[in-house]
Amino acid sequence: MTTEEPYQIAVPDEAIALLRQKLALTVLPDELDEAGWDYGAPLADVRRLVARWTHGYDWRVHEAEINAELPQFTRDIEVDGFGALSVHYVHKKSEVASAIPLLFVHGWPGSFLEVRRILPLLLESSPEHPSFHVVALSLPGFGFSEAPKKKGFSLKQFAEVGNKLMLALGYDEYVTQGGDWGHMITRQIAVDHGPAHSKAMHSNFPLGLLPHPTRSPLLLLSHLMFPYSPAEKEGLARSEWYFKSGSGYVAEQTTQPQTLGYALADSPVGLLAWVYEKLVLWTDAYPWSDDEVLTWLSVYWFARGGPAASLRIYYEVAKTTPELFNQTQDQTSAIPLGYSFFPKELVRLPRRWVKTRNLVFQSALHERGGHFAAHEAPELLVGDVRCMFSKGGPAFGVVTGKTGYA
Repeated sequence: MTTEEPYQIAVPDEAIALLRQKLALTVLPDELDEAGWDYGAPLADVRRLVARWTHGYDWRVHEAEINAELPQFTRDIEVDGFGALSVHYVHKKSEVASAIPLLFVHGWPGSFLEVRRILPLLLESSPEHPSFHVVALSLPGFGFSEAPKKKGFSLKQFAEVGNKLMLALGYDEYVTQGGDWGHMITRQIAVDHGPAHSKAMHSNFPLGLLPHPTRSPLLLLSHLMFPYSPAEKEGLARSEWYFKSGSGYVAEQTTQPQTLGYALADSPVGLLAWVYEKLVLWTDAYPWSDDEVLTWLSVYWFARGGPAASLRIYYEVAKTTPELFNQTQDQTSAIPLGYSFFPKELVRLPRRWVKTRNLVFQSALHERGGHFAAHEAPELLVGDVRCMFSKGGPAFGVVTGKTGYA
């Protein structure tokens, strides 16, 4: 692996001009009276965001802010069977010498930007909680990482990239945090590279087994005999809504991502509507500002591989690991596992469904927050991570010689 190169985002002027040209030529569809959110992203919202993106939003301002806040780098990483990929990442060390190395992995439709609000919190040093050296990976095909050029780049390859990046940075032992695809990838890292390198994982995407007469008979017995709390019933209703009414994007992205990719790569408004819908419906009434949304979207529009590249993870994983799309899975982990439960997560299962087979387990239930926890509720998420690795926590001292305390 080559040495890292400092990186600053510098979108070419021509790319910005082309975006504005495309936005100026936008043709919007009609809308039924009082449609609201029932049919998808409302016309009034999209019209407002298009106007802002065209005439008021200044990418250069936000580009400069990102560059100032986040120390970014690139590095070529050899992936077995795929050659070298140029990988973009954020890397910032704590001032605490014994800080715990932590790899943060985003999902879709997120990006490395999700680390912005948790980064300063994770770096903080205090006698009351541990501190972390933080690495935030842009997954290959996302943001400013190179996209794979060959078929078959799936969970094992994403996990290989994450592990090799941490080793290249000198972190022979480390812990992980992620949600959405970040959960799936960090779990694969745990399977393939733990416990030798991956020592513990924390996730804000709690998954587990469904009650079943042969796969989980004790859980089925518990399901039949013991009632669920009001919060658990709300979580099950949220999960049912997602599978019945909110998961259509999965069907398209796991089967025909290229067809969808034409729309997202050619039409910034198509990309806007496709992603904005998720930002609103997957969060807990989070008050998105228009510039927040447009910065999130601009990272996809200006991505090194274009917005279509990010869709292919769904197709590749569906081909190699189809059980991941069978609603829920056995999430047994051989390393310490921590979960944060947020009420507006897409799949929100009762805690007993999640913890049935994990040897070391920590969980925390919150009254607010949704799918993009690092962005929506950074203080809650970081509090859970700190608790897991603090003195007396289930993963204290798992990284050799690294407690996080000064």
